[in-house]
Amino acid sequence: MIRLRILSVFLGILFILVTACDALFDNPHSDSTESTIPNGVRSGNNGSVSPDSEPSISEFTVYFIDVGQGDSALIVCDGKTMLIDGGESSASRLIYSFLENHGITHLDYIVATHAHSDHVGGLAGALNYATAGIALSPVAEYDSRPFNSFVKYLDEQGVSITVPYPGDTFMLGSAEVFIAGPISPSTNPNNTSIVIKITYGETSFLFTGDAERPEEQDILEDGYDISSTVLKVGHHGSDTSTTYPFLREIMPQFAVISCGEGNSYGHPDENTLSRLRDADVTVFRTDMQGTITCTSDGVAVSFTTERNRNAITNPTVPTPESTLPEYYIGNKNTKRFHLPTCSGLPQEQNRVQFDTRDDAIAAGYSPCGTCNP
Repeated sequence: MIRLRILSVFLGILFILVTACDALFDNPHSDSTESTIPNGVRSGNNGSVSPDSEPSISEFTVYFIDVGQGDSALIVCDGKTMLIDGGESSASRLIYSFLENHGITHLDYIVATHAHSDHVGGLAGALNYATAGIALSPVAEYDSRPFNSFVKYLDEQGVSITVPYPGDTFMLGSAEVFIAGPISPSTNPNNTSIVIKITYGETSFLFTGDAERPEEQDILEDGYDISSTVLKVGHHGSDTSTTYPFLREIMPQFAVISCGEGNSYGHPDENTLSRLRDADVTVFRTDMQGTITCTSDGVAVSFTTERNRNAITNPTVPTPESTLPEYYIGNKNTKRFHLPTCSGLPQEQNRVQFDTRDDAIAAGYSPCGTCNP
């Protein structure tokens, strides 16, 4: 009788152990459940995200792509990718080829900083080559063909636009991405620009779209930490952006200006270049140096350029006399003076010659708006 009781207890214990093991291995609510957030990141309780695991070998590169008079930057960190803007629609083929040449078939994030064509236009080319995970834009609708093309190609991939909020953070590989703006609504699309700070180790990068003084002031008033190693200069170097108070908070070591060679806007503006000189910032320019590549090891950054590595991108001395024209030609009727090579020179009988620019101005002549003597 005692033996039967012992055997019964033993069998009962064995049954309990087997049942517990089955529950352990078959639990459908175990930690192996896939996150709904793409790109190897998971949402935290505060809405921020963190990487699933630290990469054994970490890499961080920014390509400031030369798209002419426009903006485009590709960020690659630990195999994760983010494309910020794509230049004009005419740059679509260039963006397509750039992604193809770098073997990038998926963009974890694609960002239209704002709806202007020189930022959103070329993103159609990116979406024709690569798939997209998350699309960020300050607006979901805008009445223009370039923006509608952007939305169309997103729709074809089943991707909807996400409008980020200031203060949002998420991870791109082992780099942290922070949304600093826009803070307030604006009727000026430039001041709806998504402003992004990316921190990788001890280095950081600030991308400001075309944000102008009002948006810069909003960001300063909200007290966000925008100090950065590298600044993508706002609005292609226009005088409307990169104000002294904003620049003082960033205190960059390096700045990249994305603009087209000989553009009709006069970008970058001399006032902006002067402010960068005053802050002792080393400047790189796509109009002079082509595509600019910046790499970070988490402690320091290094730059390579497509061409003209040693170009004087922000001269602090006047143009050498040897490069000035030998004379200027004035128009007696319009009272404007021109370079000898100007396409708008007056007829011979209406010309007057000046030895120097100062002589022409002293005689009451104003510079031609075409050749800008």
